[in-house]
Amino acid sequence: MDYSNIIQVMKFFLVLMVALIVLSCNSPTEKKEDDGEVGKIRSARGFSNQAIERQDTAALASVWTNDYHVVTSRNFEVMGRLANRDRFFNEFTSKPDVIYVRTPINIEVFYKWNMASETGTWVGHWTEQGNLVELSGSYFAKWHRTNGIWRIRAEVFVPLKCIGGTVCDEPPIR
Repeated sequence: MDYSNIIQVMKFFLVLMVALIVLSCNSPTEKKEDDGEVGKIRSARGFSNQAIERQDTAALASVWTNDYHVVTSRNFEVMGRLANRDRFFNEFTSKPDVIYVRTPINIEVFYKWNMASETGTWVGHWTEQGNLVELSGSYFAKWHRTNGIWRIRAEVFVPLKCIGGTVCDEPPIR
């Protein structure tokens, strides 16, 4: 049995958990009134949703850091801005009507380290063999501000509902 993938996933989640703990430990003296940074993150999220709707992989990739890391709803892990851009290109090619929308519920900024957390819900839909498929769930995004620009460093998508297609009956990768 190949444990290297399991170990890699465990390491990623450990780093993610440490990041969450650090973000939740900021003291009141470190927290500023929102000076528009939350709005900038919401705007960047809206831009990424629009890029997906337009199937504009270049615009979508511009919202990610170079070392962007994602764990998809089906447990695929992809590392790097360019690899994820290519993954979306393939998705748009195989599912021409696919749409994903991420809706932020909570955004918190840790100003001292130029990082932010975003939690929310997501929904994706496309047509499969004439049937509408809808997959939805919750997500976590880690944002990092570099050179004054907010970009996503990591995202984890958790599926909570799937209806309408054979993909709903296929187990995700382990």
